[in-house]
Amino acid sequence: MNAPVNFYMDEHVHPAITRGLRLREIDVLTAQEANMLGASDKEHLKLATNLGRVVFTNDDDFLKLHAAGIEHAGIAFAHQRTSIGRVVRALTLIHEILSVEDMTNRVEFL
Repeated sequence: MNAPVNFYMDEHVHPAITRGLRLREIDVLTAQEANMLGASDKEHLKLATNLGRVVFTNDDDFLKLHAAGIEHAGIAFAHQRTSIGRVVRALTLIHEILSVEDMTNRVEFL
């Protein structure tokens, strides 16, 4: 069985998204908890990759890192206008349906 997707939340993600995922017993690590506040996007992506976590972000700079060919464990992206409920539902679906292997070097747009 493939490992389920766990998430790393970029530092600007609304805390309600993290709470919503944790209420669904999904493993989430925030940039704050990882002591990564103020780190570059490349550093966030590297840490998440080393931990085998998919980055969730509203920052399109992560899409540029992906386009540049930087290896990663996956990126889930949503525009800032996307509702919290929609983000939580989409990330829950990723967690339930996709594996770590499925998400490697992949971007999912929510």
